[in-house]
Amino acid sequence: MRISVLAWGSIVWDRQNLAITGQFEPIGPCLPVEFCRVSRNGCLTLVVDEILGAPCITYSAMSSFNNLAAAIENLRDRERMPSRKGVGFTAPCCGRQSATAIQRHPQAVKTITAWVNTCGFDAAIWTALGSNFEEKTSEPLSVKAAIRYLEALDEKTLDAALKYIRRAPPEIRTAVRDGVNARWPAHAPGVGQLAS
Repeated sequence: MRISVLAWGSIVWDRQNLAITGQFEPIGPCLPVEFCRVSRNGCLTLVVDEILGAPCITYSAMSSFNNLAAAIENLRDRERMPSRKGVGFTAPCCGRQSATAIQRHPQAVKTITAWVNTCGFDAAIWTALGSNFEEKTSEPLSVKAAIRYLEALDEKTLDAALKYIRRAPPEIRTAVRDGVNARWPAHAPGVGQLAS
Protein backbone atom coordinates (compact mmCIF):
# COMPACT_ATOMS: atom_id res chain seq x y z
CA MET A 1 0.00 0.00 0.00
CA ARG A 2 1.35 3.41 -1.04
CA ILE A 3 0.46 5.91 1.69
CA SER A 4 0.86 9.69 1.37
CA VAL A 5 1.58 11.69 4.50
CA LEU A 6 0.11 15.18 4.03
CA ALA A 7 1.57 18.17 5.83
CA TRP A 8 1.40 21.97 5.91
CA GLY A 9 3.02 22.92 9.22
CA SER A 10 5.99 21.91 11.35
CA ILE A 11 6.11 18.35 10.03
CA VAL A 12 7.45 19.77 6.75
CA TRP A 13 10.59 21.20 8.39
CA ASP A 14 10.80 19.09 11.56
CA ARG A 15 10.02 15.45 10.76
CA GLN A 16 11.43 14.08 14.02
CA ASN A 17 10.57 10.36 14.04
CA LEU A 18 8.13 10.53 11.13
CA ALA A 19 9.13 7.75 8.74
CA ILE A 20 8.90 8.90 5.11
CA THR A 21 10.77 8.08 1.95
CA GLY A 22 12.30 11.14 0.31
CA GLN A 23 11.34 14.69 1.18
CA PHE A 24 8.07 16.57 1.47
CA GLU A 25 7.11 18.29 -1.77
CA PRO A 26 4.36 20.88 -2.46
CA ILE A 27 2.27 18.47 -4.53
CA GLY A 28 -0.54 17.76 -2.07
CA PRO A 29 -4.18 18.76 -2.44
CA CYS A 30 -5.34 22.34 -1.91
CA LEU A 31 -6.88 22.50 1.57
CA PRO A 32 -8.29 25.30 3.77
CA VAL A 33 -5.80 25.89 6.58
CA GLU A 34 -5.27 28.61 9.17
CA PHE A 35 -3.19 29.31 12.28
CA CYS A 36 -6.16 28.68 14.56
CA ARG A 37 -5.03 26.07 17.08
CA VAL A 38 -3.26 27.01 20.31
CA SER A 39 -0.67 24.30 20.88
CA ARG A 40 0.67 22.98 24.17
CA ASN A 41 3.62 25.40 23.95
CA GLY A 42 1.42 28.41 23.21
CA CYS A 43 2.11 28.70 19.48
CA LEU A 44 -0.66 29.26 16.97
CA THR A 45 -0.48 26.19 14.75
CA LEU A 46 -1.98 25.29 11.39
CA VAL A 47 -5.00 23.06 11.11
CA VAL A 48 -7.58 22.35 8.42
CA ASP A 49 -10.57 24.62 9.00
CA GLU A 50 -13.32 24.75 6.38
CA ILE A 51 -14.80 27.99 7.74
CA LEU A 52 -11.73 30.08 8.60
CA GLY A 53 -9.03 28.50 6.45
CA ALA A 54 -7.48 29.86 3.27
CA PRO A 55 -7.04 27.41 0.38
CA CYS A 56 -3.38 26.42 0.27
CA ILE A 57 -1.31 23.84 -1.56
CA THR A 58 -0.18 21.19 0.92
CA TYR A 59 2.90 18.97 1.01
CA SER A 60 3.09 15.24 0.46
CA ALA A 61 5.67 12.53 1.10
CA MET A 62 5.34 8.77 0.95
CA SER A 63 5.22 6.95 4.26
CA SER A 64 7.95 4.38 4.85
CA PHE A 65 5.16 2.07 6.02
CA ASN A 66 2.98 0.12 3.62
CA ASN A 67 0.51 -0.72 6.39
CA LEU A 68 -2.12 1.94 7.13
CA ALA A 69 -2.34 1.22 10.87
CA ALA A 70 1.45 1.47 11.24
CA ALA A 71 1.60 4.73 9.26
CA ILE A 72 -1.20 6.21 11.39
CA GLU A 73 0.58 5.19 14.59
CA ASN A 74 3.82 6.76 13.34
CA LEU A 75 2.08 10.09 12.65
CA ARG A 76 0.23 9.92 15.99
CA ASP A 77 3.55 9.43 17.75
CA ARG A 78 5.21 12.31 15.84
CA GLU A 79 2.35 14.61 16.81
CA ARG A 80 2.33 13.35 20.43
CA MET A 81 -1.41 12.74 20.28
CA PRO A 82 -2.98 10.69 23.07
CA SER A 83 -4.96 8.60 20.57
CA ARG A 84 -5.16 7.82 16.86
CA LYS A 85 -8.44 9.70 16.57
CA GLY A 86 -6.54 12.89 15.75
CA VAL A 87 -5.00 11.31 12.64
CA GLY A 88 -7.14 11.71 9.55
CA PHE A 89 -7.03 9.09 6.86
CA THR A 90 -8.71 8.06 3.67
CA ALA A 91 -8.11 4.78 1.87
CA PRO A 92 -10.31 4.69 -1.23
CA CYS A 93 -8.84 1.32 -2.20
CA CYS A 94 -10.60 -0.29 0.75
CA GLY A 95 -13.42 2.21 1.33
CA ARG A 96 -12.15 3.41 4.72
CA GLN A 97 -12.09 6.96 6.10
CA SER A 98 -11.49 8.60 9.45
CA ALA A 99 -14.77 9.37 11.23
CA THR A 100 -13.09 12.18 13.19
CA ALA A 101 -11.78 13.85 10.04
CA ILE A 102 -15.19 13.55 8.37
CA GLN A 103 -16.75 15.24 11.40
CA ARG A 104 -14.16 18.06 11.53
CA HIS A 105 -13.67 18.77 7.83
CA PRO A 106 -15.87 16.65 5.52
CA GLN A 107 -15.17 18.61 2.34
CA ALA A 108 -11.41 18.33 2.90
CA VAL A 109 -11.77 14.55 3.24
CA LYS A 110 -13.54 14.49 -0.14
CA THR A 111 -10.80 16.65 -1.66
CA ILE A 112 -8.05 14.42 -0.26
CA THR A 113 -9.83 11.26 -1.41
CA ALA A 114 -10.13 12.63 -4.96
CA TRP A 115 -6.45 13.61 -4.87
CA VAL A 116 -5.43 10.12 -3.69
CA ASN A 117 -7.37 8.60 -6.58
CA THR A 118 -5.46 10.69 -9.15
CA CYS A 119 -1.94 10.63 -7.69
CA GLY A 120 -0.99 6.98 -7.55
CA PHE A 121 -1.45 6.54 -3.80
CA ASP A 122 -3.68 4.01 -2.11
CA ALA A 123 -4.28 6.12 1.01
CA ALA A 124 -3.42 9.41 2.68
CA ILE A 125 -2.98 10.37 6.33
CA TRP A 126 -2.80 13.78 7.95
CA THR A 127 -3.10 15.59 11.27
CA ALA A 128 -6.84 16.12 11.73
CA LEU A 129 -6.91 18.27 14.85
CA GLY A 130 -9.48 21.04 15.00
CA SER A 131 -9.35 24.71 15.85
CA ASN A 132 -9.39 25.46 19.58
CA PHE A 133 -8.70 29.20 19.42
CA GLU A 134 -12.06 30.30 20.78
CA GLU A 135 -11.97 27.64 23.48
CA LYS A 136 -8.52 28.80 24.63
CA THR A 137 -9.00 32.57 24.29
CA SER A 138 -12.76 33.07 24.79
CA GLU A 139 -13.07 34.96 21.52
CA PRO A 140 -13.62 33.90 17.91
CA LEU A 141 -10.59 33.79 15.66
CA SER A 142 -9.85 36.90 13.63
CA VAL A 143 -6.59 38.52 12.62
CA LYS A 144 -7.01 41.08 15.41
CA ALA A 145 -7.81 38.37 17.96
CA ALA A 146 -4.76 36.34 16.91
CA ILE A 147 -2.52 39.39 17.28
CA ARG A 148 -4.03 40.20 20.70
CA TYR A 149 -3.35 36.61 21.76
CA LEU A 150 0.26 36.78 20.59
CA GLU A 151 0.84 40.22 22.16
CA ALA A 152 -0.14 38.80 25.55
CA LEU A 153 2.51 36.06 25.43
CA ASP A 154 5.81 36.33 27.27
CA GLU A 155 8.83 37.11 25.09
CA LYS A 156 10.14 33.55 24.87
CA THR A 157 6.75 32.10 23.89
CA LEU A 158 6.15 34.93 21.40
CA ASP A 159 9.51 34.26 19.76
CA ALA A 160 8.62 30.58 19.40
CA ALA A 161 5.16 31.44 18.04
CA LEU A 162 6.56 33.86 15.46
CA LYS A 163 9.22 31.36 14.45
CA TYR A 164 6.53 28.75 13.79
CA ILE A 165 4.50 31.14 11.63
CA ARG A 166 7.56 32.30 9.69
CA ARG A 167 8.83 28.78 9.07
CA ALA A 168 5.56 27.60 7.57
CA PRO A 169 5.99 26.72 3.90
CA PRO A 170 5.69 29.64 1.45
CA GLU A 171 2.57 28.07 -0.10
CA ILE A 172 0.74 28.66 3.19
CA ARG A 173 -0.71 32.15 2.76
CA THR A 174 -3.42 32.94 5.28
CA ALA A 175 -5.02 36.04 6.77
CA VAL A 176 -3.46 35.40 10.20
CA ARG A 177 0.00 34.89 8.70
CA ASP A 178 -0.25 38.12 6.69
CA GLY A 179 -1.50 40.03 9.73
CA VAL A 180 1.24 38.69 12.00
CA ASN A 181 3.93 39.49 9.43
CA ALA A 182 2.60 43.06 9.18
CA ARG A 183 2.56 43.43 12.98
CA TRP A 184 6.00 41.87 13.49
CA PRO A 185 8.06 42.39 10.33
CA ALA A 186 10.88 39.83 10.23
CA HIS A 187 13.53 42.53 9.76
CA ALA A 188 12.40 44.75 12.63
CA PRO A 189 14.55 44.87 15.80
CA GLY A 190 13.21 43.84 19.17
CA VAL A 191 10.76 41.14 20.19
CA GLY A 192 10.29 38.56 17.50
CA GLN A 193 13.65 39.18 15.85
CA LEU A 194 14.87 35.73 14.92
CA ALA A 195 18.27 34.49 13.90
CA SER A 196 18.20 32.73 10.56
